[in-house]
Amino acid sequence: MNIGASGAAASMGIAYGSGAVKTKRIALVICAIGVMLGAALGGGEVVKTLGSKIIPQDVINVNISLIILASATISLFIANLAAIPLSTSEVTVGAIVGVGIAFKKVYIGSLLTIVMYWIFIPIIAFFLAYFADKLIKKMEHKLTFLKEKRWAKVLALLVIATGFMEALSAGMNNVANSVGPLVAAGLIHVNSGIFIGGLFVALGALLLGGRVIETNGKKITELSLLQGSAVSGLGATLVIIASLFGIPVPQTQITTCSILGIGMSSKGWEIWEKDVINRLLKVWFMSPFFSLVLSYNLVKLFMDFDLYSITAVLCVFVATVGFMSLIKPRNKKKPVFYKKPVTVEAVRRNIT
Repeated sequence: MNIGASGAAASMGIAYGSGAVKTKRIALVICAIGVMLGAALGGGEVVKTLGSKIIPQDVINVNISLIILASATISLFIANLAAIPLSTSEVTVGAIVGVGIAFKKVYIGSLLTIVMYWIFIPIIAFFLAYFADKLIKKMEHKLTFLKEKRWAKVLALLVIATGFMEALSAGMNNVANSVGPLVAAGLIHVNSGIFIGGLFVALGALLLGGRVIETNGKKITELSLLQGSAVSGLGATLVIIASLFGIPVPQTQITTCSILGIGMSSKGWEIWEKDVINRLLKVWFMSPFFSLVLSYNLVKLFMDFDLYSITAVLCVFVATVGFMSLIKPRNKKKPVFYKKPVTVEAVRRNIT
C-alpha cells in the first residue's frame, strides 16, 4: 500500500499536474487500474531478481522476509508522510542488502549493476526530457493549431494515455518489491503473489497517494499537455524496458528527473532553487541507506544478536546527528528591543 502511495505520483502525477485530469481521485483510480494490469502482464522478472540475484535465496526465510518488508515499509511510510515520492526499488534493495551484510552474503556484481542503472537511467530521462522540450517548443511555434481548444482535448487524452502507460510500468516493476521476498521464502507462488501485491498497491494508490501526487504534479514545475505526455511517455518506456530485463529501477526518480529536464529547459537554473527539489534529492540519497541500516539492525536484534554491531551502528548514528547539528548554519537573529519615545508628560509624571 505504501508502494501504491509513492507510485501514484510517478504515474498519474503528470496528468493531474497538467490539468488533463481535473481531480486527484480520478487520477488515482486510473493509476490503480494501470498498476493492476501491469502487475498481471509482466511483474514476474523483477520478482526473480529481488528474490535470488542480490543475496542467496537460501538466506531468505519467513523471518528474513518480514524484516525486509518491515524495513522497506517504514522507510516508505516516512517518505509518504513527508509527501516525497520515493523509489520503492531503492528501499527494498537497500533492505535486502542490509540482510546480506548481516549474514556476509551479497552478490556484489549484481548489486553494482543495479546501482549503475539507478544512476544512469534517471540521468538519461533528464536529458531526453530536456531535448524533447526543445522539440516541443519548436512544434508549438510552427503548428499553431495545437493551441486551439479542440486540440486541447486530444492532447489531454494523450497525457492520460501516457500516464496510464506509466502506471502500467509501475505495476510491472514496483509490485515485485512487495512480493519478491515472500516468493523467495516459498510463502507464495509468483502468479498469486503478483495478483495480491498488485491489488494492495492499487489500494495504496487510492487511499494514500493524494499528498504525493500533489507534490509531483504541481510543486516541482508547471507542465503543458505536450510536456506532460513527453514526461510520462519517456518514463514509462524506460521502466518497461528495464522490467522486461528484470531490473528493479527507481521509477519515481525517472519521472521526477524527466520533470526536472522539462523545467530546466523552460526555466533554466532557477528550477534548482526550489526547496522541494533539495528535499527530494536528500531523501533519494538517504532512503536506501536508511532501509539498509534498519534491516541490518533488525537481523542483529532478533536473529543473530550482536551487541557490538548494534552499539557501533547506534554510535555512528548519534555521531552523525551531532556532527550535522554542529555544522548547521545558525540564522537566528538577535532580538531587538524597542524603547518607547520619552514624552514631556512622562517626564512630568516621573518628577511628580
